Amino acid sequence: SFQRSLLRQRLCGGDPTDYGTVSSRRWIYSVQIRLLWRGSLFDPVSQLYLETCIPALGNVYCIAQSYRAESSHTRRHLSEFTHIEGELPFITFEQLLEALEDLVCDTAQRVMDSKYGQLVLDLHPEFKVPQRPFKRMDYKEALQYCKEHDIRKEDGTHFEFGDDIPEAPERKMTDMIGEPILLCRFPKAMKSFYMQPDLEDPIVTESVDLLLPNVGEIIGGSMRIYDEKELDAGFKREGISPDNYYWYVDQRKYGTTPHGGYGLGLERYLSVAPQL
Repeated sequence: SFQRSLLRQRLCGGDPTDYGTVSSRRWIYSVQIRLLWRGSLFDPVSQLYLETCIPALGNVYCIAQSYRAESSHTRRHLSEFTHIEGELPFITFEQLLEALEDLVCDTAQRVMDSKYGQLVLDLHPEFKVPQRPFKRMDYKEALQYCKEHDIRKEDGTHFEFGDDIPEAPERKMTDMIGEPILLCRFPKAMKSFYMQPDLEDPIVTESVDLLLPNVGEIIGGSMRIYDEKELDAGFKREGISPDNYYWYVDQRKYGTTPHGGYGLGLERYLSVAPQL
């Protein structure tokens, strides 16, 4: 169903994953994961490589395994999981949000229209395909919502600009609102080096997390920086050497397009789909 939805959006499928040695800090997208029993190196996600396919293929996606550098302590943070990633050129941030809505809703509708639809209803009689448009909420609005509804940090204080809203408070907010939320425009300091700053408010990025009741985040995405100078500033902010990313920088040096993309965790979607 996902593949059919992606093809309907005119995305071209492929697997650009390069099992190389790209340097980064901590667990950000290009961090290395060492397999203890072999000493092999793997890059956790396909995003950076998938972006290289855009000039030749346009809209692109891949369905591949991704990996986490940190230990897995919950069912929501698997060490290895199936990742559905897409990159879309010549789009605006709002068009990226609409693409996420379409992917989630169209896939759910296809399942319900298939022979498995009745099985879903047998197990979950209250299941309904989510309705568009999803609620839009900026990060700043989420902070205000938490203050107004007394959702606090572990130390009892209120969340302030620049604070990461952890899983438990985020899920509490989402469950209280009771509908899918596109949580947008996170501070630049909280996000990865490649995320495009908002033109009207450069301290935040054109980034988004899709939050669903009873589960929390299932998709993360953003517009990507396509200006070489801005990308270099992102490397410096994160303390990353651009030397090992020469092929990524060259795309900006020799010309690219405004583009955005996302990653959807298949296991998370499957765990929440019956509850939408």
